[in-house]
Amino acid sequence: MQILSYNINGIRAAMRNGLIEWLADKSFDILCFQEVKATPDQVNLLEFEALGYQLVGWNAAQKKGYSGVAIFSKIPTSRCVIGCGIEQYDYEGRVIRADIGELTIVNAYFPSGTSGDERQGIKMQFLGDFQEWILQLKQTQKHLIVVGDYNIAHQEIDIHDPVRNKNTTGFLPEERAWMTQWFGRGFTDAFRYLNPELVEYSWWSYRANARPNNKGWRIDYLSVTDNLRPHLVACRQLTDAVHSDHCPVWLKLDI
Repeated sequence: MQILSYNINGIRAAMRNGLIEWLADKSFDILCFQEVKATPDQVNLLEFEALGYQLVGWNAAQKKGYSGVAIFSKIPTSRCVIGCGIEQYDYEGRVIRADIGELTIVNAYFPSGTSGDERQGIKMQFLGDFQEWILQLKQTQKHLIVVGDYNIAHQEIDIHDPVRNKNTTGFLPEERAWMTQWFGRGFTDAFRYLNPELVEYSWWSYRANARPNNKGWRIDYLSVTDNLRPHLVACRQLTDAVHSDHCPVWLKLDI
């Protein structure tokens, strides 16, 4: 099974920039998109269907052109749940869940704190609320994969300039501490588990030629419950994909 997680920063723009053509010769089974910034009726879904993907579910933000998550799959799913049941996050289209057999995939777009203290406060509240929801879900769904844009670089290896960014949202001590305890409570960072020393980033600023100079951050993750560790085959950032300011993260499982 191959899963792709991708903050596409607007699905319509990504499609205009060659997303469908890029997917055409790939063998991903499941596509998890964040920041779709659209509703399904605004997108030509036939282009995905031509590649063998069916739309599993789409959680659009109430605010037009903002946030939103979606899941497409070549594999039949048994259940899709839109949202996490917490109104303020569901209003922003931040979470969607799909079940495939005994496997549950949660696709999430974590808030960013870049617009000021108020949004940073909402981000920290989301981290606590989301984790509590996931831990409750984990009581019944034993094999979980939580993919998406976490908007946090966990360790110094995950950011190009940890010293200058030590007080920058996305790399704040309290955010990094949350990530540490998240991975200490039954979840594994699939990429770092398989590639302990590898430096790869998943997001670059549009400013100052950050991407050509590879001045990036790794803020997109595929977290798996520890019981899935034996099934991990490969996990990488696919930096050749340039449809967004992010690149996709790819996970291959032997299931």
